[in-house]
Amino acid sequence: MLKIQNVSVSYQETLALEDIHLTIQDPSITGIIGPNGAGKSTLLKAILNMIPHSGQAFLDNHELKKSLARVAYVEQKADIDFHFPIKVKECVSLGLYPQTKMFQRLSKANWDKVMQALAIVGLTNYADRQISQLSGGQFQRVLIARCLVQEADVIFLDEPFVGIDSVSEEIIMNTLRDLKTAGKTILIVHHDLNKVSHYFDQVLLLNRKLIAFGPTETTFTEENLGKAYGDGLFFKGGAR
Repeated sequence: MLKIQNVSVSYQETLALEDIHLTIQDPSITGIIGPNGAGKSTLLKAILNMIPHSGQAFLDNHELKKSLARVAYVEQKADIDFHFPIKVKECVSLGLYPQTKMFQRLSKANWDKVMQALAIVGLTNYADRQISQLSGGQFQRVLIARCLVQEADVIFLDEPFVGIDSVSEEIIMNTLRDLKTAGKTILIVHHDLNKVSHYFDQVLLLNRKLIAFGPTETTFTEENLGKAYGDGLFFKGGAR
């Protein structure tokens, strides 16, 4: 169970998030949606204790900031140094470090786990390539493989589908669905409204305040979208 309790964030005198409160009870894939500047990425960073905030997040009734080994986080690709000199398999292996000691050499079993994760995302043949040689979609799949080897209980993804190809997007979504079936809780910051009904079990509509939260079929409605985005939103192909 993931519980977010009264989380607020301010940047100087600007209130970025106000009193966000919700509970995610079961393994699920939750979409966090809202207009630009709504505080979607800010919410993830506050939950993870990466930025100053008030309020708290709990994982199974324990403070989440004390259980970060159980959490995987993939930030926006724009915030990652795509040209850092590291091989694909080495990048994936970084997910093992919460389970290993500092500077400990990885065992054959560790590397086998890395290769299994790469196989799941269809990148076995890319293991020895530099990450700078990958397409945007391939690199995003590497980051998902890193989550796989970490074996985290909760996975936060910030705009994972921006600038990637349709094949990579399908592989990632199928992998995430398998993770949910295995009992994982997944939260995804997302912007493409046309895919929300297909991708998410539940949605969190945000615009600095919590607009609505619940099952996609009852929460992702024209009324709630209007509250989040404004009455001028033209929602093509998905209005109810």
